[in-house]
Amino acid sequence: MEAWEFGRTVRRWRDRVAPDTVGVPTGRRRRAAGLRREELAQLAGISTDYLTRLEQGRATAPSAQVVEALARALRLPATERDQLHRLAGHAAPGLDVVPSRVTASVQRLLDRLEGTPAVVYDATWTLVTANAPYDALMGDTTAWRGLERNAIWRNLCGPANRVVHTEREQAEHEARLVTDLRLTASRYPADQSLRRLIADLRAATPRFAELWDGEALPPLPDPSRHKVIDHPAVGRVTLDCDTLVVAFDDLRITVYTAEPGTEDADRLALAVVIGNQILVDRS
Repeated sequence: MEAWEFGRTVRRWRDRVAPDTVGVPTGRRRRAAGLRREELAQLAGISTDYLTRLEQGRATAPSAQVVEALARALRLPATERDQLHRLAGHAAPGLDVVPSRVTASVQRLLDRLEGTPAVVYDATWTLVTANAPYDALMGDTTAWRGLERNAIWRNLCGPANRVVHTEREQAEHEARLVTDLRLTASRYPADQSLRRLIADLRAATPRFAELWDGEALPPLPDPSRHKVIDHPAVGRVTLDCDTLVVAFDDLRITVYTAEPGTEDADRLALAVVIGNQILVDRS
């Protein structure tokens, strides 16, 4: 890879992105017309130091996941996204690779949910993007790296999260996720990254191997359900959790809502306000 060309291209495209088009607030004293380096890093879920080294040509061979995250954060059209992959030394993602691109139409949908917690996963249940209300409700996702971004890993052997499950509910949730991953593997048999993910999950916990190798897994139930979130500032909130599948792009969009006028709706709104304030203070 010509590292300097990749970095120069990222810098050029970063400078042309209007902050308000990607949800970055602007102030009167702002000098940069485009995104600041730290803003792009946060949107892409990578460290500012790593982005700096990429832009300066001091870091080589960024992974396909990092390239895809940068393309998504920069809102690149398909042609420029493919160009960025090629500059990084990767083949442009094809039909035999699990897609992880948030298309313009999906992004418009997310923009309209700016006050509603929403998270997008690809077909391997690896986090693609989460909006600020989701981070406020569930905890900051921007620092997650590698397997940490995979919901199956987080449910089977990751740190405790804010979702309250009974033992039975947790077991059913794990089985549902692994069932879906098996279906994904059957659709993308040539995806090497998917194969590595399965191997990593198998090595990480015997529970995954137990579910993966089982003769029969329960069928996927209706994805719409209630979830109880134990938020550290507002307490427990019971929410409707709806997972919408974008068929052509094979994405899963999970949205959390509460019935208007209820105590849960008030707690959700408060959790979003408090959480967003904390996230802003950290940035």
